[in-house]
Amino acid sequence: MILFAAIGGLLALMGGIVYYSSLDLPQLELAEIELAKVEVIDVNSIENRVKLETTFLVKNPSDKTFTVPLISYELFANGKSLGTGQYSTEDIAMPGRAAFYPGTEIPLKSTFQFVLSDTIMEEYRAITSGENVEYKVEGMITVETAWSIVEKEFQSTL
Repeated sequence: MILFAAIGGLLALMGGIVYYSSLDLPQLELAEIELAKVEVIDVNSIENRVKLETTFLVKNPSDKTFTVPLISYELFANGKSLGTGQYSTEDIAMPGRAAFYPGTEIPLKSTFQFVLSDTIMEEYRAITSGENVEYKVEGMITVETAWSIVEKEFQSTL
């Protein structure tokens, strides 16, 4: 009888932990992300390779503190895809990541590289010559607390 009570208590405790962790999910869904800036860092004209720095502005309008371990995205220039990139701090323990306290906005920077191809010749020329380019990004942001994790899709235009 004591064994059954102990097993029942353990299952109740585990259920309570799962319930408690699910309370953060609506707050984490409120996280906002937008493309703030895209800058040319380097142009390698020999290999026809361009290195860009993409800056995302992540906002926390909720009452919960969270971190962002991963932002996966596809970058578009003038409507054409340049490729995919990511911002990642997954290899850093949660206490070492940038903490998004309630009401804060933090810019996160990511390096993005692409190579000239036949499909993006005009965009490559516009980017390397400093012309005005409309950038669009589509992707997924991962937001987490010590108890919960949420993946949220996003789109932003610059």
